[in-house]
Amino acid sequence: MTSTALAPRPEDTKARAGSKALGALRRTATSIDSRTPQHRDRAIDGLRALALLAVPIGHWLLGGFRLDGEGALRNASPLSTFEFFAPMSWVLQMLGIFFLVGGYASVLSYRRSLARGESAGRWLRGRVARLGRPVLGVTAVWAALIPVLYALGVPSTTLHTGATLVIQPLWFVGVYTVITALTPYCVKAAERMGAWAAAPLLGTVAVVDFLRYGPYAADMPSWLSVLNILPGWMFAYQLGVSWGEKKIGKRGAWLLLAGGTALFAALLLAFHYPASMVGVPGEARTNSHPPSLLVLALAAAQSGAAILLRDRIGKLLRRPALWAPVVIINLSAMTILCWHQTAMFGAATLGSFFGPIGGLTTAPETLGWIAARIAWLPVFAGLLVAIGAWARRFEAPWAVGSRAARMRRVAAGLLAAGFAVFALGLA
Repeated sequence: MTSTALAPRPEDTKARAGSKALGALRRTATSIDSRTPQHRDRAIDGLRALALLAVPIGHWLLGGFRLDGEGALRNASPLSTFEFFAPMSWVLQMLGIFFLVGGYASVLSYRRSLARGESAGRWLRGRVARLGRPVLGVTAVWAALIPVLYALGVPSTTLHTGATLVIQPLWFVGVYTVITALTPYCVKAAERMGAWAAAPLLGTVAVVDFLRYGPYAADMPSWLSVLNILPGWMFAYQLGVSWGEKKIGKRGAWLLLAGGTALFAALLLAFHYPASMVGVPGEARTNSHPPSLLVLALAAAQSGAAILLRDRIGKLLRRPALWAPVVIINLSAMTILCWHQTAMFGAATLGSFFGPIGGLTTAPETLGWIAARIAWLPVFAGLLVAIGAWARRFEAPWAVGSRAARMRRVAAGLLAAGFAVFALGLA
């Protein structure tokens, strides 16, 4: 027998390497599962993870770029060309679920804090700090990078495009922070009115929509739509608080699912609301900025479905292989929200130096672009993982008491303010 016959075949070596990698992943998943407290509500974490993943996937699929005559990147959207993309936005617009589980988790955290003898103010400061650190981090880093990228030859138009993309998901953090601050009032409303505490919010948005789209729309001021921002996004949060207070059962969930679906259909078919849940360039009306009644109808239907499926989701996530990714996503929630647009923009900026690249720097106007963009998704995801491994530090608590730490926070704040000025087109 020759020595060649005894040598391992390449396919055997690859199989053993794959088996070892799979074994390592299984051990990691089992370890994460074993360290999870028994009282942990896996269904809530699973719903949050699902809503989180919908944000980057939605932005990566429904957002695009085009190269102008000077080789700079400008924002473009396939929704301008492909109307059949609109129903996809119904699935990927899961902010209603995010606010629902946010309200649910907040009321439980708030109750535990009060039980420990802590004040509502201390509880709120802790929540705000957790939201604010990653936002400060991404904006400060971008402020430092902009002059460097410009010096390396990145056009100023491209940089403004990137800054706009980064700002887009951060509005959500600001609104969420304000609504979180209102948690004590949401709790009192749930105690008095139960699930119906969300009804006045729905009514407010309906009235504003009637004024800005109804027969008197021409006489209404342009700023009127701003009145929908708080009640529009607070609707699902209030439902979550009522759910956490055990004021919504299966009967209420069925009512939300059926009522939300019926209202959604009526607004689309009878009142001709825009079909897309996100803004479409060139369209006069938008559903999300600020939220229209259609957003609340979708949030109601999604909330009802989530409440009804909670037990099934919880049982499903008893499997370590499914639970481990949920834990990792939740631990990186703010990193995903803050940096996913940077991952897509980074790939497109590098590609812009090589000219038009299908699905990356070409305008989203052909079916080929859709196929190419789907092929780019793993690249964006890989870049986000790489960026996130470094950027996760911004989610860690700040050091206190150190003068150097205070100086770093002041510097980060100044950089973040500078980035905001640049991104909003004020400089």
